[in-house]
Amino acid sequence: MVSTVIWGTGNVGRAAIRAVEAHPALKLVGVLVHDPAKAGRDAGDLASLGYEVGVAATTDVDAVLSASPRAVVYAASGDLRPDAALADVIGVLRMGAVVVTPSLYALYDQRSAPPALQAEVRAAIAEGGGSLFVSGVDPGWGNDVLPLLISGLGSVIDAVRCQEIFDYSTYDQPDSVRYLVGMGQPMDYEPPMLAPTVPSMVWGGQVRLMARALGVELDDLRESVQRRPLETTVTTPEMGEFAAGTQGAARFEVQGMVGGEPRIVVEHVTRIHPSCAPDWPSPPSGEGAHRVIIEGRPRIEVTVEATDEGGNRSAGGNATAAGRLVNAIDWLVTAGPGLYDALDVPLRPAAGRLGRKHP
Repeated sequence: MVSTVIWGTGNVGRAAIRAVEAHPALKLVGVLVHDPAKAGRDAGDLASLGYEVGVAATTDVDAVLSASPRAVVYAASGDLRPDAALADVIGVLRMGAVVVTPSLYALYDQRSAPPALQAEVRAAIAEGGGSLFVSGVDPGWGNDVLPLLISGLGSVIDAVRCQEIFDYSTYDQPDSVRYLVGMGQPMDYEPPMLAPTVPSMVWGGQVRLMARALGVELDDLRESVQRRPLETTVTTPEMGEFAAGTQGAARFEVQGMVGGEPRIVVEHVTRIHPSCAPDWPSPPSGEGAHRVIIEGRPRIEVTVEATDEGGNRSAGGNATAAGRLVNAIDWLVTAGPGLYDALDVPLRPAAGRLGRKHP
């Protein structure tokens, strides 16, 4: 079995623990946390498994990595600490481990990553014999393998649109919701996630990857950002009050332009309450969904709704993102050292897991 460490136990890390526990080819051997309050707690407790797995969380990175795990799921956030996240991953690659992570945005499409970054990662792989696969948390499969799979069902493709549509009121990252995305902030506040060039920096790689798979050359990337205020004050169960007049919804697109037209689009529509921006796309039910629309002949629309942790849609999205990463580990071990992307790593059936007891 592949000895596997989970580094970080936030939204993705919790789901990764459950995914590793369920995978017949993987064995959880370590859990790394940043918060000292989590240290000493069993992984099963942290991931709400309902039973203990016999692996206690620790803040001691050196102790866990000194045991030479074969794989590391790096689930620590890279939003506000991209250099530190990269340094962590580079260190693990130099030890020869397989690393899967959503935290290095520039490597969603590793071929279009900055040359200096590519060189640094490849040097670490050459030195240690590890491998790296980066896939998005929004989730990655919704912006790469799913739209590409569905595109193969049509005869004429005019445009590809990938949507994440979510109510953020139940999202378990209040700092990200309020400050990165700007919910509840004055309308003259510029949320870092919506600042010019940032959407393209984060999601542009996925647009480029789809373009490469579809065999088209992009003219460039363009961004479209819209924000709406709340008309009334709302109170959320997780994050408290959001005042009328402050930002209640945000919508942005990263558009891959071909022949002057937006042909490949990644779009996010986020709200803190369903009453804000009701004219924007909404999920069929509940608080969130991922949707792929293939404009062409025929027109194809597929909506995916995933739930986890008591029916939560945000948790469901995180779980599928973690599943894509965790389920790639045994393939990466067999494939050998390298820098991989979503076009390299197949999405495979869940062999050996049908009818298996839920972790």
